[in-house]
Amino acid sequence: MYQFTSPTSRRRLYFGLASLAACATLVAGSPAAFGLPAQSPTATPAACPAPSSVLGLTSNWKIQLPVDDPNASGTQPLEIKQPALASYAINPWFTPTSDCKGVTFRAAVNGATTTNTSYPRSELREMTNNGASLASWSSSSGTHTLIIDQAINRLPATKSHVVAGQIHDGNDRSVFRLEGTSLYVTKDNDTHYKLVTSNYKLGTKFEAKFVVSGGKIKAYYNGVLQTTITSAFTTGYFKAGVYTQANCGNSSPCSSDNYGETTIYNVSVKHS
Repeated sequence: MYQFTSPTSRRRLYFGLASLAACATLVAGSPAAFGLPAQSPTATPAACPAPSSVLGLTSNWKIQLPVDDPNASGTQPLEIKQPALASYAINPWFTPTSDCKGVTFRAAVNGATTTNTSYPRSELREMTNNGASLASWSSSSGTHTLIIDQAINRLPATKSHVVAGQIHDGNDRSVFRLEGTSLYVTKDNDTHYKLVTSNYKLGTKFEAKFVVSGGKIKAYYNGVLQTTITSAFTTGYFKAGVYTQANCGNSSPCSSDNYGETTIYNVSVKHS
Protein backbone atom coordinates (compact mmCIF):
# COMPACT_ATOMS: atom_id res chain seq x y z
CA MET A 1 0.00 0.00 0.00
CA TYR A 2 1.17 3.49 -0.78
CA GLN A 3 2.10 5.47 2.35
CA PHE A 4 1.61 9.25 2.58
CA THR A 5 4.60 10.62 4.37
CA SER A 6 3.41 14.16 5.08
CA PRO A 7 0.26 15.94 6.38
CA THR A 8 0.18 17.95 3.16
CA SER A 9 -0.19 14.85 1.04
CA ARG A 10 -2.97 13.57 3.25
CA ARG A 11 -4.85 16.92 3.00
CA ARG A 12 -4.58 16.92 -0.81
CA LEU A 13 -6.04 13.45 -0.96
CA TYR A 14 -8.88 14.39 1.38
CA PHE A 15 -9.94 17.47 -0.57
CA GLY A 16 -9.65 15.64 -3.90
CA LEU A 17 -11.97 12.89 -2.73
CA ALA A 18 -14.39 15.42 -1.30
CA SER A 19 -14.56 17.24 -4.64
CA LEU A 20 -15.29 14.00 -6.50
CA ALA A 21 -18.06 13.16 -4.03
CA ALA A 22 -19.67 16.59 -4.54
CA CYS A 23 -19.63 16.15 -8.33
CA ALA A 24 -21.20 12.73 -8.01
CA THR A 25 -23.98 14.16 -5.85
CA LEU A 26 -24.74 16.84 -8.47
CA VAL A 27 -24.79 14.38 -11.37
CA ALA A 28 -27.04 12.00 -9.53
CA GLY A 29 -29.28 14.75 -8.24
CA SER A 30 -32.14 16.69 -9.83
CA PRO A 31 -31.76 19.57 -12.36
CA ALA A 32 -32.43 21.94 -9.47
CA ALA A 33 -29.05 20.97 -8.08
CA PHE A 34 -27.52 22.77 -11.06
CA GLY A 35 -29.82 25.75 -10.70
CA LEU A 36 -31.98 24.54 -13.65
CA PRO A 37 -35.77 24.29 -13.73
CA ALA A 38 -37.26 20.89 -13.00
CA GLN A 39 -38.29 18.86 -16.08
CA SER A 40 -40.98 16.25 -16.54
CA PRO A 41 -39.81 12.80 -17.60
CA THR A 42 -40.06 12.05 -21.32
CA ALA A 43 -43.43 10.52 -22.15
CA THR A 44 -43.59 7.24 -24.02
CA PRO A 45 -45.21 7.84 -27.44
CA ALA A 46 -48.74 6.49 -27.72
CA ALA A 47 -49.33 3.65 -30.13
CA CYS A 48 -50.75 4.56 -33.55
CA PRO A 49 -54.50 4.19 -34.00
CA ALA A 50 -55.91 1.52 -36.29
CA PRO A 51 -55.39 2.06 -40.05
CA SER A 52 -59.03 3.01 -40.52
CA SER A 53 -58.62 5.88 -38.06
CA VAL A 54 -55.29 6.99 -39.58
CA LEU A 55 -56.92 7.38 -43.00
CA GLY A 56 -60.25 8.63 -41.70
CA LEU A 57 -62.02 5.89 -43.62
CA THR A 58 -65.78 6.11 -43.71
CA SER A 59 -67.81 3.00 -43.09
CA ASN A 60 -68.08 2.38 -46.83
CA TRP A 61 -64.99 0.21 -47.31
CA LYS A 62 -63.91 -3.37 -46.84
CA ILE A 63 -60.43 -4.83 -47.30
CA GLN A 64 -59.21 -8.00 -48.96
CA LEU A 65 -55.93 -9.34 -47.58
CA PRO A 66 -53.30 -11.74 -48.96
CA VAL A 67 -53.72 -14.21 -46.10
CA ASP A 68 -55.95 -17.26 -45.82
CA ASP A 69 -59.34 -16.86 -44.18
CA PRO A 70 -59.23 -19.32 -41.25
CA ASN A 71 -63.01 -19.68 -41.30
CA ALA A 72 -63.36 -20.46 -45.01
CA SER A 73 -63.56 -23.90 -46.53
CA GLY A 74 -60.57 -24.24 -48.82
CA THR A 75 -58.10 -21.50 -49.67
CA GLN A 76 -59.67 -18.06 -49.72
CA PRO A 77 -58.27 -14.60 -48.93
CA LEU A 78 -59.37 -12.94 -45.73
CA GLU A 79 -61.86 -10.07 -45.99
CA ILE A 80 -62.54 -7.63 -43.17
CA LYS A 81 -65.75 -5.61 -43.35
CA GLN A 82 -67.32 -2.96 -41.17
CA PRO A 83 -67.68 -2.65 -38.25
CA ALA A 84 -64.60 -4.87 -37.64
CA LEU A 85 -62.49 -2.84 -40.09
CA ALA A 86 -62.70 0.24 -37.86
CA SER A 87 -60.28 -1.29 -35.35
CA TYR A 88 -58.48 -3.84 -37.50
CA ALA A 89 -54.77 -4.10 -38.37
CA ILE A 90 -52.53 -6.98 -39.40
CA ASN A 91 -48.76 -6.63 -39.58
CA PRO A 92 -47.20 -6.33 -42.14
CA TRP A 93 -50.10 -6.49 -44.61
CA PHE A 94 -52.27 -3.61 -43.36
CA THR A 95 -50.72 -1.46 -40.67
CA PRO A 96 -50.01 2.18 -39.73
CA THR A 97 -46.63 3.65 -40.57
CA SER A 98 -44.27 4.25 -37.65
CA ASP A 99 -45.08 7.98 -37.65
CA CYS A 100 -48.84 7.27 -37.68
CA LYS A 101 -49.27 9.47 -40.79
CA GLY A 102 -50.09 6.75 -43.30
CA VAL A 103 -51.07 3.13 -43.77
CA THR A 104 -48.91 0.45 -45.38
CA PHE A 105 -50.53 -2.08 -47.73
CA ARG A 106 -48.42 -5.14 -48.61
CA ALA A 107 -49.07 -8.23 -50.75
CA ALA A 108 -46.46 -10.98 -51.17
CA VAL A 109 -46.20 -13.14 -54.29
CA ASN A 110 -47.17 -16.23 -52.29
CA GLY A 111 -50.27 -14.57 -50.83
CA ALA A 112 -53.82 -15.89 -50.96
CA THR A 113 -55.85 -14.99 -54.06
CA THR A 114 -59.48 -15.12 -55.15
CA THR A 115 -60.79 -17.64 -57.65
CA ASN A 116 -60.99 -14.85 -60.26
CA THR A 117 -57.31 -13.89 -60.17
CA SER A 118 -53.88 -15.43 -59.70
CA TYR A 119 -52.44 -12.32 -58.03
CA PRO A 120 -52.56 -11.30 -54.34
CA ARG A 121 -53.72 -7.98 -52.99
CA SER A 122 -54.03 -5.90 -49.85
CA GLU A 123 -56.70 -3.57 -51.12
CA LEU A 124 -59.72 -1.58 -50.02
CA ARG A 125 -62.95 -2.09 -51.94
CA GLU A 126 -65.67 0.55 -52.04
CA MET A 127 -68.93 -0.30 -50.25
CA THR A 128 -72.27 1.41 -49.46
CA ASN A 129 -74.94 1.32 -46.72
CA ASN A 130 -72.42 1.50 -43.87
CA GLY A 131 -70.38 -1.27 -45.42
CA ALA A 132 -73.31 -3.66 -45.88
CA SER A 133 -73.52 -3.55 -49.68
CA LEU A 134 -71.14 -3.54 -52.61
CA ALA A 135 -70.83 -0.14 -54.29
CA SER A 136 -72.12 -0.14 -57.86
CA TRP A 137 -72.50 3.00 -59.96
CA SER A 138 -72.77 4.02 -63.59
CA SER A 139 -70.15 5.89 -65.60
CA SER A 140 -72.93 7.82 -67.37
CA SER A 141 -74.89 8.95 -64.30
CA GLY A 142 -73.52 11.43 -61.76
CA THR A 143 -69.89 12.25 -61.03
CA HIS A 144 -67.67 9.81 -59.17
CA THR A 145 -64.26 10.84 -57.81
CA LEU A 146 -61.43 8.91 -56.18
CA ILE A 147 -58.32 10.67 -54.82
CA ILE A 148 -55.38 8.73 -53.35
CA ASP A 149 -52.35 10.44 -51.83
CA GLN A 150 -49.83 7.61 -51.85
CA ALA A 151 -46.36 6.24 -52.52
CA ILE A 152 -45.32 2.93 -54.07
CA ASN A 153 -42.54 1.58 -51.86
CA ARG A 154 -41.67 -1.84 -53.20
CA LEU A 155 -42.03 -4.02 -56.29
CA PRO A 156 -41.83 -7.80 -56.48
CA ALA A 157 -38.75 -9.37 -58.04
CA THR A 158 -38.58 -10.56 -61.67
CA LYS A 159 -42.08 -9.34 -62.66
CA SER A 160 -41.82 -5.95 -61.00
CA HIS A 161 -45.40 -4.76 -61.47
CA VAL A 162 -48.04 -3.43 -59.06
CA VAL A 163 -51.41 -1.73 -59.35
CA ALA A 164 -52.09 1.17 -56.99
CA GLY A 165 -55.62 2.53 -57.45
CA GLN A 166 -58.42 1.14 -59.62
CA ILE A 167 -61.77 1.69 -61.26
CA HIS A 168 -63.37 -1.71 -61.51
CA ASP A 169 -66.69 -3.23 -62.56
CA GLY A 170 -65.79 -6.89 -62.88
CA ASN A 171 -63.03 -5.78 -65.25
CA ASP A 172 -60.20 -3.29 -64.82
CA ARG A 173 -61.64 -0.18 -66.45
CA SER A 174 -58.61 1.95 -65.55
CA VAL A 175 -55.80 1.68 -63.01
CA PHE A 176 -52.50 3.28 -62.03
CA ARG A 177 -49.89 0.63 -62.79
CA LEU A 178 -46.14 0.72 -62.08
CA GLU A 179 -43.76 -1.50 -64.05
CA GLY A 180 -40.19 -0.96 -62.92
CA THR A 181 -39.82 2.82 -63.15
CA SER A 182 -42.64 3.35 -65.68
CA LEU A 183 -46.00 4.46 -64.30
CA TYR A 184 -49.02 4.02 -66.57
CA VAL A 185 -52.73 4.73 -66.65
CA THR A 186 -54.40 1.70 -68.23
CA LYS A 187 -57.53 1.29 -70.34
CA ASP A 188 -59.32 -2.03 -70.04
CA ASN A 189 -56.72 -4.65 -71.09
CA ASP A 190 -54.29 -2.10 -72.49
CA THR A 191 -51.79 -1.96 -69.63
CA HIS A 192 -49.62 0.69 -71.34
CA TYR A 193 -52.38 3.02 -72.53
CA LYS A 194 -50.87 6.25 -71.17
CA LEU A 195 -47.33 6.63 -69.86
CA VAL A 196 -47.39 9.03 -66.92
CA THR A 197 -43.66 8.96 -66.14
CA SER A 198 -40.76 6.71 -67.09
CA ASN A 199 -38.73 7.73 -64.06
CA TYR A 200 -40.79 6.95 -61.00
CA LYS A 201 -38.65 6.45 -57.90
CA LEU A 202 -39.90 4.10 -55.23
CA GLY A 203 -41.11 5.91 -52.13
CA THR A 204 -42.09 9.08 -54.02
CA LYS A 205 -45.43 10.42 -52.86
CA PHE A 206 -47.96 11.31 -55.57
CA GLU A 207 -51.66 12.00 -55.98
CA ALA A 208 -53.66 9.63 -58.18
CA LYS A 209 -57.11 10.86 -59.13
CA PHE A 210 -59.99 9.47 -61.17
CA VAL A 211 -63.09 11.45 -62.10
CA VAL A 212 -65.87 9.50 -63.86
CA SER A 213 -68.86 11.22 -65.49
CA GLY A 214 -70.69 11.39 -68.79
CA GLY A 215 -69.35 8.01 -69.88
CA LYS A 216 -65.76 9.17 -69.56
CA ILE A 217 -62.87 8.54 -67.15
CA LYS A 218 -60.44 11.37 -66.48
CA ALA A 219 -57.16 10.33 -64.86
CA TYR A 220 -54.94 12.88 -63.09
CA TYR A 221 -51.40 12.62 -61.73
CA ASN A 222 -50.41 15.27 -59.17
CA GLY A 223 -53.32 17.39 -60.33
CA VAL A 224 -52.43 17.24 -64.03
CA LEU A 225 -54.87 15.57 -66.44
CA GLN A 226 -53.14 12.61 -68.11
CA THR A 227 -55.87 11.15 -70.29
CA THR A 228 -59.61 11.00 -70.92
CA ILE A 229 -61.01 7.53 -71.62
CA THR A 230 -64.42 6.82 -73.09
CA SER A 231 -65.87 3.99 -71.04
CA ALA A 232 -69.46 2.84 -70.54
CA PHE A 233 -70.27 0.64 -67.54
CA THR A 234 -73.02 0.37 -64.93
CA THR A 235 -71.50 -1.52 -61.98
CA GLY A 236 -68.45 0.57 -61.15
CA TYR A 237 -66.55 0.85 -57.88
CA PHE A 238 -63.19 2.13 -56.64
CA LYS A 239 -60.28 0.23 -55.07
CA ALA A 240 -57.17 1.49 -53.25
CA GLY A 241 -54.11 -0.24 -51.79
CA VAL A 242 -51.71 -2.60 -53.53
CA TYR A 243 -52.52 -5.30 -56.07
CA THR A 244 -49.26 -7.17 -56.72
CA GLN A 245 -49.05 -8.32 -60.35
CA ALA A 246 -46.79 -11.29 -59.67
CA ASN A 247 -46.99 -14.73 -58.09
CA CYS A 248 -44.83 -17.76 -57.41
CA GLY A 249 -45.13 -18.83 -61.04
CA ASN A 250 -43.39 -15.74 -62.43
CA SER A 251 -41.47 -14.23 -59.53
CA SER A 252 -38.74 -15.62 -57.29
CA PRO A 253 -38.28 -16.22 -54.41
CA CYS A 254 -41.69 -17.66 -53.60
CA SER A 255 -41.81 -16.19 -50.11
CA SER A 256 -43.35 -13.47 -47.98
CA ASP A 257 -40.12 -11.47 -48.40
CA ASN A 258 -40.97 -10.91 -52.08
CA TYR A 259 -43.82 -8.42 -52.26
CA GLY A 260 -45.41 -5.25 -53.57
CA GLU A 261 -46.11 -2.43 -51.14
CA THR A 262 -47.71 1.00 -51.04
CA THR A 263 -48.29 3.60 -48.36
CA ILE A 264 -51.52 5.59 -48.49
CA TYR A 265 -51.59 8.93 -46.67
CA ASN A 266 -55.11 9.90 -47.64
CA VAL A 267 -57.94 8.38 -49.65
CA SER A 268 -61.30 9.93 -50.43
CA VAL A 269 -64.33 9.10 -52.54
CA LYS A 270 -67.09 11.47 -53.58
CA HIS A 271 -70.28 10.84 -55.53
CA SER A 272 -72.45 13.71 -56.74
